[in-house]
Amino acid sequence: MRSAYFVIKAVILFLIVGLNSCTTSAPNEAPRVKMTSTSQTNQPPAKPPMPAFQSEESAKNLPATLSPELFTGQVKEAYAAVKEMPEVIAQLPCYCRCDKAMGHKSLQTCYVDDHASQCGICMNSALKARKLKKEKKMSVAQIREQLTAEYGG
Repeated sequence: MRSAYFVIKAVILFLIVGLNSCTTSAPNEAPRVKMTSTSQTNQPPAKPPMPAFQSEESAKNLPATLSPELFTGQVKEAYAAVKEMPEVIAQLPCYCRCDKAMGHKSLQTCYVDDHASQCGICMNSALKARKLKKEKKMSVAQIREQLTAEYGG
């Protein structure tokens, strides 16, 4: 009885392995290989879309940001940078993806409340934007490209 049980298990295993190795190719064709979507297109995975940012026109009517005086250190510097040039900062995306999570419309929106004080991406982006604008005299579009290169992957 045990040998019959063993034979039945062996036959079932043989059938399972045999069925899994079957292909849809004709007898004289090479076996067809199933391909994943990336191997079919040979393209890298798509990048996530750029986070929200405001147009130059919509950046003219912005909500007030918190006072830099409420903070210290680097946080204070970042809030001051946004206070200095809110229209520029509003035209930049925030790569912490708070546009999806919190409904923010741009990097400037992160500074309307204390969100930026707790987020390194928000602070670093604002400080970098100020440096690129003041020292390198970059346009908003160039600054946006720099932030995208650094955070956008």
